[in-house]
Amino acid sequence: MKEGIILYQSKYGAAKKYAGWLQEATRFPCMETRKADINEVSQHKTIIFCGGIYASGIAGISFLKKNINRLKDRKIVILCVGASPYDEKAFAEIIAHNLTGDLKNIPLFYGRGAWDEKRMKFMDRTVCKILQKSIAKKDPSTYEPWMEALMCAAGQSCDWTDKKYLSPLLDYLRG
Repeated sequence: MKEGIILYQSKYGAAKKYAGWLQEATRFPCMETRKADINEVSQHKTIIFCGGIYASGIAGISFLKKNINRLKDRKIVILCVGASPYDEKAFAEIIAHNLTGDLKNIPLFYGRGAWDEKRMKFMDRTVCKILQKSIAKKDPSTYEPWMEALMCAAGQSCDWTDKKYLSPLLDYLRG
């Protein structure tokens, strides 16, 4: 059995960047989830999955859900990547939304991603602008961390990716 593999699904590049850093740190092969073959993935003892967060969902997690029965005896970890700063309440919601059923006990880690409205697809940019207009009507002192991040990043290009976010995941793999 092979040591490990990294799967990722990235819409705008931050999850792919983390997957590349994980590949450097672990020397595991890395591939996009869309190109992944369960027969190849199931040959590895460790599976690291990295996906961006969009509307509370982790991109590409459907691959794990669909194939979890073939991967049950493997060490699986997930790194989710989002534009907001880490927030315990929001992280708990991501867990509740994504790690259900057979995925319930998979360890989940968080890495802060990036934001670039110029690179966003029309629909994503439109949804973000609608959210920003809605949030702008609120008292800023009542903003949740994701709201504050959304308002601060409006119209900008921001990259918060950092290798430091990988330390807890790598420590878990070593332990």
